[in-house]
Amino acid sequence: MMSDLPDRRGEMRASNADRDAVVQRLQEAAGEGRIDLAELAERVDRALAAKTYAELEPLTADLPSARVIDQGEPLVLKGGLHGASRTGRWQVPAQISAHGGMGGVKLDFSQVDCRLPVIELEAHGQLAGVTIVIPEGWSAETDDVDPGLGGLKDKTTPDRHPGAPVVRLTGTGGAAGVVIRHPNAWERRKLRRNR
Repeated sequence: MMSDLPDRRGEMRASNADRDAVVQRLQEAAGEGRIDLAELAERVDRALAAKTYAELEPLTADLPSARVIDQGEPLVLKGGLHGASRTGRWQVPAQISAHGGMGGVKLDFSQVDCRLPVIELEAHGQLAGVTIVIPEGWSAETDDVDPGLGGLKDKTTPDRHPGAPVVRLTGTGGAAGVVIRHPNAWERRKLRRNR
């Protein structure tokens, strides 16, 4: 049976995530040449000031739906005796599992081009630990990590750029622990040289 009540979705309050998603779609549309920079700036201003869905929806109504992002095959890294790492430019999947083993694991996201909104990362420090490096502007959610003996060190800042990925961390610190941080001074210098 159809309801006689009008659709009230437009009156519902928009969240920060809703506004960020619209801004990201507008930036993609500008990159595709669908809107120019002046129109991008005007629409972004309106998106950031929007309080309801009714104010957000017209901003992308004339744009095609956003591309479906390839989630990729889950990645499993095992440190074993000699360690394992992913550094430089690599394809980031939506799900990653890292096991420090006796050699340790390092995941460095600082040079990747990732359009995923969320990366689910399960880390187990075990005997040698897991180190995760994320770019400035990315954020981390670490509340679901069991610190174990080695603990969890979250050295990231909460400042997330609109549209930047969130790394949702789970797992256990094990004996050696799990560290998530932004690039250190040496890594930042190396990144500048590589550019």
